[in-house]
Amino acid sequence: MRVEIRDSEGFEQLLRRFNKGIERSGIIREHRRGLRFISVQEETRAKRRKAERRRRRNAAT
Repeated sequence: MRVEIRDSEGFEQLLRRFNKGIERSGIIREHRRGLRFISVQEETRAKRRKAERRRRRNAAT
């Protein structure tokens, strides 16, 4: 990914724009996912469990 510096933009702002761009594109997420293999079924099960926990937590409050 390429980010060019804008007029009167500091390094911190440039770095923040770069990080947000990387995050939006999903590059880091895909890289981390590729570090260890998780089958599609296992990933789906984990998402369901997470959603169920979230629903229970929201119902309790």
